[in-house]
Amino acid sequence: MEIVEFSGWKNNVRLANREVELIVTKDVGPRIIRFGFIGGKNLFAEVKGQQGGTGEDEWMIRGGHRFWIAPEEEPKTYELDNGPIEVEEIANGVRTIQPTGPLSGIRKTMEIFLADGTNDATVVHTLTNMGDKPVELAPWTLSVMAVNGMAVIPLPAKIPHTERLTHNQEWSLWGYTDLSDPRWTLGSRFVFLRQDTKCGPTKLGIAHREGWVAYLLDGYLFVKRFSRIEYSAYPDGGMNFETFSNEEFLELETLGPLVSLASGESVSHEEKWALYRNVPPCESESDVDAHITPLA
Repeated sequence: MEIVEFSGWKNNVRLANREVELIVTKDVGPRIIRFGFIGGKNLFAEVKGQQGGTGEDEWMIRGGHRFWIAPEEEPKTYELDNGPIEVEEIANGVRTIQPTGPLSGIRKTMEIFLADGTNDATVVHTLTNMGDKPVELAPWTLSVMAVNGMAVIPLPAKIPHTERLTHNQEWSLWGYTDLSDPRWTLGSRFVFLRQDTKCGPTKLGIAHREGWVAYLLDGYLFVKRFSRIEYSAYPDGGMNFETFSNEEFLELETLGPLVSLASGESVSHEEKWALYRNVPPCESESDVDAHITPLA
Protein backbone atom coordinates (compact mmCIF):
# COMPACT_ATOMS: atom_id res chain seq x y z
CA MET A 1 0.00 0.00 0.00
CA GLU A 2 1.35 3.41 -1.00
CA ILE A 3 0.03 6.90 -1.75
CA VAL A 4 0.33 7.93 -5.43
CA GLU A 5 -0.92 10.55 -7.86
CA PHE A 6 -3.26 9.34 -10.58
CA SER A 7 -5.34 11.01 -13.30
CA GLY A 8 -5.27 14.42 -11.63
CA TRP A 9 -5.99 13.24 -8.08
CA LYS A 10 -3.10 13.57 -5.67
CA ASN A 11 -4.27 11.36 -2.80
CA ASN A 12 -4.75 7.81 -3.99
CA VAL A 13 -4.00 4.46 -2.39
CA ARG A 14 -2.27 1.93 -4.63
CA LEU A 15 -2.46 -1.81 -3.95
CA ALA A 16 -0.18 -3.97 -6.08
CA ASN A 17 1.25 -7.45 -6.33
CA ARG A 18 3.84 -8.57 -8.87
CA GLU A 19 1.49 -8.24 -11.86
CA VAL A 20 -1.60 -6.11 -11.24
CA GLU A 21 -2.56 -2.97 -9.37
CA LEU A 22 -5.67 -1.34 -7.91
CA ILE A 23 -5.87 2.40 -7.27
CA VAL A 24 -8.47 3.91 -4.92
CA THR A 25 -8.80 7.67 -4.69
CA LYS A 26 -9.19 9.34 -1.30
CA ASP A 27 -10.24 12.67 -2.83
CA VAL A 28 -13.74 11.55 -3.92
CA GLY A 29 -15.80 8.42 -3.82
CA PRO A 30 -15.68 5.70 -2.82
CA ARG A 31 -14.17 4.92 -6.24
CA ILE A 32 -11.69 2.34 -7.45
CA ILE A 33 -10.28 4.32 -10.35
CA ARG A 34 -7.86 1.79 -11.81
CA PHE A 35 -7.58 -1.97 -12.17
CA GLY A 36 -5.00 -3.24 -14.61
CA PHE A 37 -1.69 -4.94 -15.19
CA ILE A 38 1.25 -2.85 -14.01
CA GLY A 39 2.27 -0.70 -16.95
CA GLY A 40 -0.79 -1.84 -18.92
CA LYS A 41 -4.18 -0.48 -19.87
CA ASN A 42 -6.68 0.64 -17.26
CA LEU A 43 -9.71 -1.60 -17.80
CA PHE A 44 -11.88 1.02 -16.09
CA ALA A 45 -13.06 4.12 -17.94
CA GLU A 46 -11.51 7.53 -17.29
CA VAL A 47 -14.18 9.99 -18.41
CA LYS A 48 -12.63 13.09 -19.96
CA GLY A 49 -13.18 16.39 -18.17
CA GLN A 50 -14.02 14.69 -14.87
CA GLN A 51 -10.64 13.30 -13.84
CA GLY A 52 -8.96 14.96 -10.86
CA GLY A 53 -12.07 16.95 -9.95
CA THR A 54 -13.49 17.42 -6.47
CA GLY A 55 -16.21 19.45 -4.82
CA GLU A 56 -18.56 19.70 -7.81
CA ASP A 57 -22.19 20.61 -7.06
CA GLU A 58 -23.57 17.87 -9.33
CA TRP A 59 -23.00 14.13 -9.47
CA MET A 60 -20.13 13.04 -11.75
CA ILE A 61 -19.79 9.67 -13.50
CA ARG A 62 -15.94 9.88 -13.67
CA GLY A 63 -15.44 6.18 -14.48
CA GLY A 64 -13.88 3.50 -12.30
CA HIS A 65 -15.88 1.28 -9.97
CA ARG A 66 -18.51 2.85 -7.74
CA PHE A 67 -21.12 1.88 -5.16
CA TRP A 68 -24.77 2.94 -5.38
CA ILE A 69 -28.12 2.35 -3.72
CA ALA A 70 -30.91 0.63 -5.67
CA PRO A 71 -33.66 1.03 -6.81
CA GLU A 72 -32.53 3.95 -8.96
CA GLU A 73 -34.30 7.19 -8.10
CA GLU A 74 -33.51 10.86 -8.03
CA PRO A 75 -32.13 12.50 -6.05
CA LYS A 76 -31.24 9.71 -3.57
CA THR A 77 -29.33 7.45 -5.94
CA TYR A 78 -27.37 10.42 -7.28
CA GLU A 79 -26.32 11.60 -3.84
CA LEU A 80 -23.04 13.46 -4.29
CA ASP A 81 -19.78 11.57 -3.82
CA ASN A 82 -17.50 14.45 -4.82
CA GLY A 83 -15.81 14.89 -1.44
CA PRO A 84 -12.97 13.14 0.39
CA ILE A 85 -13.37 9.75 2.03
CA GLU A 86 -11.50 7.85 4.69
CA VAL A 87 -9.26 4.93 3.69
CA GLU A 88 -7.96 2.49 6.30
CA GLU A 89 -5.37 -0.21 5.86
CA ILE A 90 -6.65 -3.71 6.68
CA ALA A 91 -5.13 -7.16 6.25
CA ASN A 92 -4.40 -7.71 2.54
CA GLY A 93 -6.21 -4.55 1.50
CA VAL A 94 -7.98 -1.35 2.43
CA ARG A 95 -11.37 -0.22 3.71
CA THR A 96 -13.00 2.89 2.26
CA ILE A 97 -15.54 4.80 4.35
CA GLN A 98 -17.77 7.49 2.86
CA PRO A 99 -19.43 10.03 5.15
CA THR A 100 -23.09 9.24 5.81
CA GLY A 101 -25.27 10.47 2.96
CA PRO A 102 -27.36 13.50 3.98
CA LEU A 103 -30.26 12.42 1.72
CA SER A 104 -30.21 8.67 2.24
CA GLY A 105 -28.90 8.41 5.80
CA ILE A 106 -26.75 5.53 4.48
CA ARG A 107 -23.03 5.00 5.04
CA LYS A 108 -21.15 3.18 2.26
CA THR A 109 -18.00 1.19 2.88
CA MET A 110 -15.94 -1.03 0.62
CA GLU A 111 -13.37 -3.58 1.75
CA ILE A 112 -10.93 -4.17 -1.11
CA PHE A 113 -8.55 -7.13 -1.08
CA LEU A 114 -5.84 -7.89 -3.65
CA ALA A 115 -4.50 -11.43 -3.81
CA ASP A 116 -0.77 -11.95 -3.36
CA GLY A 117 -0.03 -14.67 -5.88
CA THR A 118 -2.84 -14.32 -8.43
CA ASN A 119 -4.46 -11.51 -10.42
CA ASP A 120 -7.59 -11.60 -8.30
CA ALA A 121 -9.35 -9.03 -6.15
CA THR A 122 -12.33 -9.22 -3.82
CA VAL A 123 -14.55 -6.23 -3.09
CA VAL A 124 -17.08 -6.36 -0.23
CA HIS A 125 -19.62 -3.52 -0.44
CA THR A 126 -21.57 -2.65 2.72
CA LEU A 127 -24.51 -0.29 3.29
CA THR A 128 -25.31 0.75 6.87
CA ASN A 129 -28.46 2.61 7.88
CA MET A 130 -27.28 5.47 10.07
CA GLY A 131 -30.75 7.04 10.24
CA ASP A 132 -33.52 6.44 12.76
CA LYS A 133 -36.06 4.88 10.35
CA PRO A 134 -36.05 1.63 8.35
CA VAL A 135 -34.96 1.94 4.71
CA GLU A 136 -35.72 -0.48 1.85
CA LEU A 137 -32.79 -0.76 -0.53
CA ALA A 138 -30.36 -3.04 -2.32
CA PRO A 139 -26.58 -2.75 -2.78
CA TRP A 140 -25.72 -1.84 -6.37
CA THR A 141 -22.13 -2.05 -7.62
CA LEU A 142 -21.09 -0.66 -10.99
CA SER A 143 -17.84 -1.18 -12.87
CA VAL A 144 -17.48 1.49 -15.56
CA MET A 145 -15.41 -0.12 -18.31
CA ALA A 146 -13.14 1.60 -20.85
CA VAL A 147 -14.33 2.17 -24.41
CA ASN A 148 -14.19 -0.18 -27.42
CA GLY A 149 -14.48 -3.45 -25.52
CA MET A 150 -17.16 -6.15 -25.46
CA ALA A 151 -19.23 -7.52 -22.58
CA VAL A 152 -19.71 -11.29 -22.54
CA ILE A 153 -22.77 -12.50 -20.62
CA PRO A 154 -23.42 -16.26 -20.30
CA LEU A 155 -26.94 -17.63 -20.61
CA PRO A 156 -28.48 -20.71 -18.93
CA ALA A 157 -28.13 -24.07 -20.60
CA LYS A 158 -30.96 -24.95 -22.96
CA ILE A 159 -33.68 -27.31 -21.68
CA PRO A 160 -35.79 -29.46 -24.03
CA HIS A 161 -39.44 -28.52 -24.26
CA THR A 162 -40.35 -32.02 -23.14
CA GLU A 163 -38.44 -31.60 -19.86
CA ARG A 164 -39.65 -28.19 -18.71
CA LEU A 165 -42.67 -26.14 -19.69
CA THR A 166 -42.03 -23.13 -17.44
CA HIS A 167 -39.58 -20.31 -18.10
CA ASN A 168 -36.03 -20.26 -16.70
CA GLN A 169 -34.98 -16.70 -17.64
CA GLU A 170 -36.13 -13.23 -16.62
CA TRP A 171 -34.98 -10.11 -18.48
CA SER A 172 -35.77 -6.43 -18.02
CA LEU A 173 -35.51 -3.93 -20.88
CA TRP A 174 -35.38 -0.16 -20.51
CA GLY A 175 -37.47 2.17 -22.68
CA TYR A 176 -34.49 3.33 -24.73
CA THR A 177 -33.19 -0.19 -25.47
CA ASP A 178 -33.48 -1.43 -29.07
CA LEU A 179 -32.46 -5.06 -29.52
CA SER A 180 -31.96 -4.47 -33.25
CA ASP A 181 -29.06 -2.20 -32.25
CA PRO A 182 -25.94 -3.77 -33.87
CA ARG A 183 -24.03 -3.51 -30.59
CA TRP A 184 -26.10 -6.44 -29.30
CA THR A 185 -25.58 -10.05 -30.32
CA LEU A 186 -28.17 -12.39 -28.80
CA GLY A 187 -26.72 -15.87 -29.13
CA SER A 188 -27.66 -19.35 -28.02
CA ARG A 189 -25.28 -19.45 -25.05
CA PHE A 190 -24.07 -15.85 -24.67
CA VAL A 191 -25.17 -12.26 -25.04
CA PHE A 192 -22.54 -9.84 -26.39
CA LEU A 193 -22.70 -6.06 -25.96
CA ARG A 194 -20.05 -3.99 -27.74
CA GLN A 195 -19.16 -0.49 -26.56
CA ASP A 196 -19.33 2.02 -29.43
CA THR A 197 -18.20 5.63 -28.99
CA LYS A 198 -20.78 6.72 -31.59
CA CYS A 199 -23.85 5.14 -29.97
CA GLY A 200 -26.07 6.35 -27.14
CA PRO A 201 -27.73 4.61 -24.19
CA THR A 202 -28.83 0.99 -24.15
CA LYS A 203 -29.49 -1.25 -21.13
CA LEU A 204 -30.46 -4.83 -20.29
CA GLY A 205 -31.09 -6.55 -16.96
CA ILE A 206 -30.98 -10.29 -16.31
CA ALA A 207 -31.85 -12.50 -13.35
CA HIS A 208 -28.38 -13.97 -13.63
CA ARG A 209 -27.53 -17.41 -12.23
CA GLU A 210 -24.38 -18.31 -14.15
CA GLY A 211 -22.12 -16.54 -11.66
CA TRP A 212 -19.85 -14.53 -13.96
CA VAL A 213 -19.67 -11.91 -16.69
CA ALA A 214 -16.62 -10.61 -18.56
CA TYR A 215 -15.29 -7.67 -20.55
CA LEU A 216 -12.75 -8.17 -23.35
CA LEU A 217 -10.65 -5.23 -24.51
CA ASP A 218 -7.49 -5.32 -26.63
CA GLY A 219 -6.44 -8.74 -25.38
CA TYR A 220 -7.21 -7.96 -21.73
CA LEU A 221 -10.04 -9.81 -20.01
CA PHE A 222 -11.82 -8.60 -16.87
CA VAL A 223 -13.98 -11.24 -15.17
CA LYS A 224 -16.52 -10.34 -12.49
CA ARG A 225 -17.92 -13.16 -10.34
CA PHE A 226 -20.98 -12.80 -8.12
CA SER A 227 -23.89 -14.80 -6.75
CA ARG A 228 -27.66 -14.70 -6.75
CA ILE A 229 -29.73 -15.64 -3.69
CA GLU A 230 -32.70 -17.55 -5.02
CA TYR A 231 -36.22 -16.75 -3.78
CA SER A 232 -35.08 -13.24 -2.81
CA ALA A 233 -36.59 -10.05 -4.19
CA TYR A 234 -34.31 -8.01 -6.45
CA PRO A 235 -34.78 -4.54 -7.99
CA ASP A 236 -35.94 -3.76 -11.53
CA GLY A 237 -38.14 -6.83 -11.94
CA GLY A 238 -35.86 -9.31 -10.19
CA MET A 239 -32.53 -8.30 -11.73
CA ASN A 240 -29.18 -9.03 -10.07
CA PHE A 241 -27.12 -8.15 -13.16
CA GLU A 242 -27.48 -5.17 -15.50
CA THR A 243 -25.35 -3.74 -18.29
CA PHE A 244 -25.53 -0.21 -19.68
CA SER A 245 -23.57 1.43 -22.45
CA ASN A 246 -23.35 4.83 -24.13
CA GLU A 247 -20.75 6.85 -26.03
CA GLU A 248 -18.33 7.10 -23.08
CA PHE A 249 -18.27 3.69 -21.39
CA LEU A 250 -19.93 0.34 -20.73
CA GLU A 251 -21.06 -0.69 -17.26
CA LEU A 252 -21.10 -4.15 -15.66
CA GLU A 253 -23.49 -3.82 -12.74
CA THR A 254 -24.43 -6.34 -10.05
CA LEU A 255 -27.09 -6.00 -7.36
CA GLY A 256 -27.89 -7.59 -4.05
CA PRO A 257 -31.40 -8.48 -2.84
CA LEU A 258 -33.84 -5.85 -1.65
CA VAL A 259 -33.84 -5.65 2.14
CA SER A 260 -35.41 -3.51 4.83
CA LEU A 261 -32.59 -2.10 6.96
CA ALA A 262 -33.52 -1.01 10.46
CA SER A 263 -31.53 1.75 12.12
CA GLY A 264 -27.96 0.55 12.66
CA GLU A 265 -28.28 -2.52 10.45
CA SER A 266 -26.01 -3.33 7.49
CA VAL A 267 -26.15 -5.38 4.31
CA SER A 268 -23.17 -6.52 2.22
CA HIS A 269 -22.65 -7.59 -1.38
CA GLU A 270 -19.45 -9.26 -2.66
CA GLU A 271 -17.80 -9.31 -6.06
CA LYS A 272 -14.67 -11.24 -7.06
CA TRP A 273 -12.57 -9.87 -9.93
CA ALA A 274 -9.87 -11.42 -12.08
CA LEU A 275 -7.63 -10.07 -14.85
CA TYR A 276 -6.11 -11.98 -17.75
CA ARG A 277 -4.07 -10.87 -20.76
CA ASN A 278 -3.16 -12.14 -24.22
CA VAL A 279 -6.72 -13.34 -24.74
CA PRO A 280 -7.51 -13.67 -28.48
CA PRO A 281 -10.36 -11.68 -30.06
CA CYS A 282 -13.74 -13.38 -29.73
CA GLU A 283 -16.24 -12.94 -32.53
CA SER A 284 -18.40 -16.00 -31.92
CA GLU A 285 -19.72 -18.22 -29.19
CA SER A 286 -17.22 -20.92 -30.11
CA ASP A 287 -14.44 -18.34 -29.63
CA VAL A 288 -15.78 -17.60 -26.14
CA ASP A 289 -15.95 -21.32 -25.37
CA ALA A 290 -12.30 -21.67 -26.41
CA HIS A 291 -10.76 -18.53 -24.87
CA ILE A 292 -12.97 -17.08 -22.12
CA THR A 293 -15.08 -19.79 -20.51
CA PRO A 294 -12.03 -21.80 -19.27
CA LEU A 295 -10.77 -18.66 -17.50
CA ALA A 296 -14.13 -17.52 -16.16
